[in-house]
Amino acid sequence: MADLIDVRDLSIDFDDRGTRIRALDRVSFRIAPGDTLALVGESGSGKSVTAQAMMRILPRNATIASGSVVFTPPDGHNPIDIVRLVPDGRAMRRIRGARISMIFQEPMVSLSPLHTIGDQVSEALFLHRKISHRAGMRETEDMLRRVGFPDPPRALRTYPFELSGGLRQRAMIAMALVCRPSLLIADEPTTALDVTMQAQILELIKSLQADLGMAVLIITHDLGVVANVAQSVVVLYRGRVMESGPIDAIFERPAHPYLRALLRAVPHFDMKPGERLVPVRDVESETGPLVETRKAWPADAGSEHLRVRNIVKSFTTRAGGFLIRREGPAFRAVDDVSLTIRRGQCFGLVGESGCGKTTLSKVIMRALEPDRGEVTYNDRGRTIDVVHASSDALMQFRRRVQYIFQDPFGSLSPRMTVFDILREPLVIHGIGDADHRAQMAKELMRLVGLDPRYLNRYPHSFSGGQRQRIGIARALALSPDLILCDEPVSALDVSIQAQVLNLLKDLQADLGLTYLFISHNLAVVDYVADEIAVMCRGRIVEIAPREVLFRHPMHPYTLGLLAAVPYPDLARKLDLGAVMRGAARRPEEWPAPYAWTDASAGELVHVGDGHRVRMQTANVREAA
Repeated sequence: MADLIDVRDLSIDFDDRGTRIRALDRVSFRIAPGDTLALVGESGSGKSVTAQAMMRILPRNATIASGSVVFTPPDGHNPIDIVRLVPDGRAMRRIRGARISMIFQEPMVSLSPLHTIGDQVSEALFLHRKISHRAGMRETEDMLRRVGFPDPPRALRTYPFELSGGLRQRAMIAMALVCRPSLLIADEPTTALDVTMQAQILELIKSLQADLGMAVLIITHDLGVVANVAQSVVVLYRGRVMESGPIDAIFERPAHPYLRALLRAVPHFDMKPGERLVPVRDVESETGPLVETRKAWPADAGSEHLRVRNIVKSFTTRAGGFLIRREGPAFRAVDDVSLTIRRGQCFGLVGESGCGKTTLSKVIMRALEPDRGEVTYNDRGRTIDVVHASSDALMQFRRRVQYIFQDPFGSLSPRMTVFDILREPLVIHGIGDADHRAQMAKELMRLVGLDPRYLNRYPHSFSGGQRQRIGIARALALSPDLILCDEPVSALDVSIQAQVLNLLKDLQADLGLTYLFISHNLAVVDYVADEIAVMCRGRIVEIAPREVLFRHPMHPYTLGLLAAVPYPDLARKLDLGAVMRGAARRPEEWPAPYAWTDASAGELVHVGDGHRVRMQTANVREAA
């Protein structure tokens, strides 16, 4: 049987203000009908450029310098060299979306906010097939049902902003598959999703592939994802193929140093005490005299750094139409949460998207006012009541507590140079003169492994990992004692993730920092945290020291999160059944004594070794 796709010696150049940059250099691979090939590499390796060339949607400044992309339709038509087709011509339009389709990386950007899901999913169907509107919408509804929408008829009338991230990604998959293509290109289809939703989407793609008999080209930097879906792998680095072959050979006998380095950069639960991730390129961190001049923690100040007690935060939903607005029922995002963070500790907070992790961190910062509860901060022996603090006390508190944001692209102003970004906290708090601030900015750049000569650059000239390091440097400008890290590595590829995680661990040791580390990935938290709390539906369901939690997890939700982490190991593939039994289920469906309802949520019960689990105490007493 002929190959469905034969990419041969594909080279692509970009014109950057008169300078030609080679993005792809003689890339070759093949995809057989019905097979799954994974294109693996770091950001900037040329993965997405390859997919864009196959779809002929390259940017205007890109040129295909050489090579071919031969598509052989499975229906017996003659092979077509896509490179020779006019990108906007009729022949290419007949292929794009109908025979070769693509799921894009960011569903919120890729979906139009002005059109319903039904209109967007059915658009390709009406473009490529002669079909009545009623029949087309019936097929669209059937495809939405196939991809797991709970109420397909209603989904036809909804807009993207009404859907969760997982449902938006399912809508993108439905849009790509509605014409039953021969090849599906999935460009980082799970990067923006938490691990449980990622497991469901991967399983969905596999089942739809079997049902529709299509081939899949999955583009990813996550070798755990590759191990669970691919049959063969192509590893790219700086536009060149470093290694390729069947999945068994790639994982069991990796030959190229770059592939072995990628495998060593992935955090996993089997790491030995003291073992470090090995990034492809290390970050050279260097402290300076201004950063090192930190006051010692007073001996009589105590070890408790931050205490959160019985925090509740609700949001009011809106009801009514466009002209009539009224308040709907209140949604409780954080529901009676209590925790204590000790000085010098990294406290991990884990849960799916929407469980209340970020809301809790904003309450701690007083960016949101809680409905009730207490947040008490130990400022080197002086207690600050954060919830009731005056403006002056709050200003002092925010010098001691800083925030690292999830999105390295959106959290830095594009209109400010790096120098202005790092200097801004010092200006706001009136620290030092111009010379002191300039010297501090240079030291902060060295501290996060960046060249001080880049201070006059703007954020757009840095990679995602470099931007996140700039965000870390800004958080350290005021010499804080506590840093709230909100998903600081979820937007980064595995090798850059390893750099940032190692940097955070080193800074904690060198500067005596305390972290609240928020993530949805238990493998990442296992690497950095000392104690971990697992959060679901606004409540903490399990809390324990790291080694206790991973040695003896008890709550079904924790077990589901653990089962959802993809391993770069062919012998330990995802168990979707375990995920669905725990993290993906509603609390009232969990087995006794862990099930809860809004009327009775149970309580955290001590089970030994600092380990507490939420359960119904009446059931526990009966079992005893």
